[in-house]
Amino acid sequence: MRYILLLRGINVGGKNKVIMADLKQELFELGFDKVTSYINSGNLFFDSQRPVELISNKLQAFFAEYYPFIQHFCLLSQKEYQDDYEQLPAWWHSDLARKDVLFYTSTDQHKLAQDLICQMNLVDEVVHFGSFAIFWGKYSESQYLKTAYHKELIKTPLYKEVTIRNGRTYEKLADFL
Repeated sequence: MRYILLLRGINVGGKNKVIMADLKQELFELGFDKVTSYINSGNLFFDSQRPVELISNKLQAFFAEYYPFIQHFCLLSQKEYQDDYEQLPAWWHSDLARKDVLFYTSTDQHKLAQDLICQMNLVDEVVHFGSFAIFWGKYSESQYLKTAYHKELIKTPLYKEVTIRNGRTYEKLADFL
């Protein structure tokens, strides 16, 4: 089965540096096949016949030992990623000023995110709750600083745990799968 692994907070602003070629080799040595990556921000793909829970546990132990700054990641099967992609609302495919995808890094974040975000005053923005991520669109670049995303969400503990990709990267990752 094909998997996508999305790491949080690596190679950002010169911090938490990870050499992707090294990480790909290490994942291969952990027993994953056809390991590839896209850009330098922690987007990896691999094949494995192991169950997702076993893979996740193996990755957690590996990161704890060799990359302790990687505390949050999202691991999805190709089917899970594609199912969420196919359920996107029409507005996602329109020409928005900004699109962000906030991938959950633990199973309890989905309900927490819905409860939190549904109480926010969305200003010039739209939100879709997928099974494995929050899809957030902003209509106007000039209004970005007034959005709930900017004024409220980025100050929450949830924001510090999800792993985020912009809309263009999200689309490219779907192409890779």
